[in-house]
Amino acid sequence: MARKVIITCAVTGSIHTPSMSPHLPVTAEEIAEAAIGASEAGAAVVHLHARDPHTGLPDQSPERFAPFLQVIKQRCDCVINITTGGAATMTTQERLKPVATFKPEVASLNMGSMNFGLYPMLDRFKDLKHDWERPYLEGSRDRIFKNTFADIEMILTTCAENGTRFEIECYDIGHLYTLAHFVDRGLVKPPFFVQSVFGILGGIGGHPEDIAHMKRTADRLFGDDYRWSVLGAGRNQMTIAAIAASMGGNVRVGLEDSLWIGPKKLAQSNAEQVAKVRRIIEELGLEIATPADAREILQLKGADRVAF
Repeated sequence: MARKVIITCAVTGSIHTPSMSPHLPVTAEEIAEAAIGASEAGAAVVHLHARDPHTGLPDQSPERFAPFLQVIKQRCDCVINITTGGAATMTTQERLKPVATFKPEVASLNMGSMNFGLYPMLDRFKDLKHDWERPYLEGSRDRIFKNTFADIEMILTTCAENGTRFEIECYDIGHLYTLAHFVDRGLVKPPFFVQSVFGILGGIGGHPEDIAHMKRTADRLFGDDYRWSVLGAGRNQMTIAAIAASMGGNVRVGLEDSLWIGPKKLAQSNAEQVAKVRRIIEELGLEIATPADAREILQLKGADRVAF
């Protein structure tokens, strides 16, 4: 039987701004439709942020999440993964609110403070239509994406009784050791869903040796206790997904991570990226995981135990 690969789709995120692509979902209706379309294309998991529907500004208030969470759950069976990353401009308390409120099956969790350089995008995107976009991107020159040990512990302990598992986002090798620290303390239980992030300015690069190094280190630290996934930022999205899938990993795509479907060609939708990575996976002789498969592989609590 072929190995099953979990596809996660990150639908909108906080990295890209609305001016960068007309296809980036912003309103609750757009986010819901994008998530459902990604699920229908083959994503077992959808990773969700929210935005102000008028300006596109990242918005972590539970009121922004509620409308699309309910619609997605009603219309498809995908695993819903809510961010605790939010945006680097938010406090940890703000970032945690939706997960604490809605108690999803999966939530993302960043494993370390870091420089998170978005400002090079200003060289490529000149015409920004909202007042907040340019200072938001430019501010990343001198902004730390704060994820201290205390922040991580607060998120873990707040969610400890909710049965929520984490997409543990590791942007560098040291983040794996931070995860090992929390595992040793008993605050994270196996199987760990480790999302290795490649190509963000401030984190590990996207070279094949970087991918191999990340996996070797995780194998050594966690053995059979973890499930590995990757996301490649920007133009390396599909290349990194293909490399990781061939190495036994799962994959994440979506407009949060990359706006592109090919050289100088914007993706028309999240579903288009999911369909492309699905073709890559199936051409490697692998199968895509269904939502039921993902729940079994990651040992999730089930959609009937969430608070939405």
